[in-house]
Amino acid sequence: MRVVGACSLGGAGHLQPLRPLLDAAQRRGADTLVAGPPAIASMVEQMAYRFAVCGEPPEDLVGPIRERLPTAPAGEASALANRELFGRLATTAMLPSLERIVAEWGPDLVVREPCEYASAVIGHRENIAMAQVAIGLADVEWGSIEVASSALEEHRPGLTDEIRLTPYVTRFPASLDSSPFPDTRRYRETLGHPLPLPDWWDGSTAPLLYVSFGTVLGHMSVASTAYRVALAAVGELDVRVLLTVGPRFDLDQLGRIPHNVHVEPWVNQSDVLAEADVVLCHGGSGTTFGALAAGVPLVVAPMFADQFANGNKVAAAGAGVTLDTGAAGGRRRPLSLADASPLAQAIEEVRGDRSYRQAALRIATEMAAAPTIDELLTDLLAQ
Repeated sequence: MRVVGACSLGGAGHLQPLRPLLDAAQRRGADTLVAGPPAIASMVEQMAYRFAVCGEPPEDLVGPIRERLPTAPAGEASALANRELFGRLATTAMLPSLERIVAEWGPDLVVREPCEYASAVIGHRENIAMAQVAIGLADVEWGSIEVASSALEEHRPGLTDEIRLTPYVTRFPASLDSSPFPDTRRYRETLGHPLPLPDWWDGSTAPLLYVSFGTVLGHMSVASTAYRVALAAVGELDVRVLLTVGPRFDLDQLGRIPHNVHVEPWVNQSDVLAEADVVLCHGGSGTTFGALAAGVPLVVAPMFADQFANGNKVAAAGAGVTLDTGAAGGRRRPLSLADASPLAQAIEEVRGDRSYRQAALRIATEMAAAPTIDELLTDLLAQ
């Protein structure tokens, strides 16, 4: 059996959700291959998968789109990301390489993240078994397909409906994630045994606050301000802080780092969440639902994409506090130093009120009751 995992631009948040299915396939003795742009090569290497480099659109086209995402009105940002970047530019760039991979390798199953459309163009045409693996809330991803539809239909007429009918695999709980996809299949992640964190805080046993704004933000000009705001918010709190900034961010832009903060480009999230008391993040799905799966409450400061929807879900469930950074349906604003005090207050509120952790633990229990990824893969292969 041969399984291809197809990933577009978007960093770890787009690649990591493919990993459970690829690992389950490897446990069955399958040959696995990840196909994606050069930007994810180092992450794939760390995961020890074989990697096939595909094309990516040039930076002079991608950069202006990426810079608009944090501040553009929601409709404009969605069109820029879903239709222009993923639906048109990235798909066109990846198609030639994926055509060759499919022709030469002959995969039995293709698992793709929802922003990667080139494999869908080819896979449905060639009648290859397909599955799309959620990176965010189902209703958000359904809407993203609608936004991208005009570009998708240029690649293959009828592709929009084919994608929507493909098995939709998600680790997100039904209580927070009602799904319009007719073939939705939920699973639970098996995280294995987390490793203890190094003693980066000289023996301190203060509560651990994990701060992460994902791997994409580090490519944006607003990144340095966002990280400095976070440092200003946590520097005087009685907590140990682990801040991850992604592999591309220049640490010199952080300025003075408070004594209670340790900074790393990246750490294994399951290792951190096993020890974390609170997570401060921008609402990216990987961090948000990873924290909830571990029963860890959150403070969310949304910046772009689906982060506003995720933050609203967290607040509505009572599993954390979400900072007001603008309306999801209107103009958003980047973080500023004026947000440092509200963030600090939100962190202290979530730390001090056990109801937030209790709500997160209820969600974790629901997520843990879903079928295993191995059971889900068996169903996909049977179909």
